[in-house]
Amino acid sequence: MAQQTVADVMTPAPTTIGMSATLETAARTMAAQDVGALVVQAGNTTVGIVTDRDLVVRGLAEGLGLEAMVGEVASEELLSIGPSVPVETAVELMRVAAVRRIPVMDGDDAVGIISIGDLAIERDPTSAPADISAAEPDY
Repeated sequence: MAQQTVADVMTPAPTTIGMSATLETAARTMAAQDVGALVVQAGNTTVGIVTDRDLVVRGLAEGLGLEAMVGEVASEELLSIGPSVPVETAVELMRVAAVRRIPVMDGDDAVGIISIGDLAIERDPTSAPADISAAEPDY
């Protein structure tokens, strides 16, 4: 059996947002797409990730308004992984970096996001995290 890769479990075609988009736009995009993270781009270059937690903790809790820019709250360094990397490497990277999601990059192109939820669904579909990740939103 071939070793499972990031491409086998990632969520493909991540939603992107520009650095100068507002926090409100980011929040509305996340809600519309039912995602908890957006890949942040400066022009055509992927520069980071912004999560729903970033919007709240780094944005609203710090007194930034909905008109603040995504670049003010997004990750400052791009942590990414390639699609052909073994899943075990992704798990270890998430553990060491203490992150829940990592953009999947093929060269300069963001081709997916791998999350703890993706891993739970694939590795232990009966676990609580898998149930939560697979459930339809109730809002």
